[in-house]
Amino acid sequence: MNDPGPLPVPDLTGPRVRLRALAARDVDALYALHSDPRVMRYWSFPAWSERGQATGYIERIAREREIMEFYPWAATLPDGDRLVGTCSLSGIRREPARGVIGYALVPDLWGRGIAGDMLQLALGFAFDTLGLDCIEADIDLLNFASCRLAERTGFRCAGCRREYRRSGGARDIALYGLLRPDWSPSGPAPCAGAGCAGASERDARDPAPHSTASRSDTPAPGVRD
Repeated sequence: MNDPGPLPVPDLTGPRVRLRALAARDVDALYALHSDPRVMRYWSFPAWSERGQATGYIERIAREREIMEFYPWAATLPDGDRLVGTCSLSGIRREPARGVIGYALVPDLWGRGIAGDMLQLALGFAFDTLGLDCIEADIDLLNFASCRLAERTGFRCAGCRREYRRSGGARDIALYGLLRPDWSPSGPAPCAGAGCAGASERDARDPAPHSTASRSDTPAPGVRD
């Protein structure tokens, strides 16, 4: 029987955000996102400096998605179409059934629960539609808010990669995993307030520069940069 290939990138809608397939029309907003040093502070590559990097990114994922299974979304507000963030499932393997998640959000929308909604939508698709058993995320240990959000969502820290290569120099990276039984479709647990992994209550509602995995910020699934 022929392999039908990956599913189309679905539209997913939550209370505060919509995820749709990343498209060529997103180039300017995508460049604005990835050229913002606040967003890229904990990322694995430097902030973009040329619009052509965004164009090349979108063109490359269109080509590679024809031969690899991964799901790149543009995040928009429910009543608009402009990209305000990105979310992706990559590194998908069927034996064992695992994947990697990552996402980013424009600074103007930090602290509104939008990153948590993005995470929940993608996890629901990963577990309920794709049937994956575990989702992984790499988080810079200094990104306290992102660590806290992952933990509230059910992710557990499985270890640390010491002095992992990052855009700002060698840094330690926490390796997180979320098993299907540990995920709640109702969303992250309420924030416990200041003092959770060093994050303030506002930070714990939404990560600051970027959330979770650095491994999924590249178009090709499974790439470890």
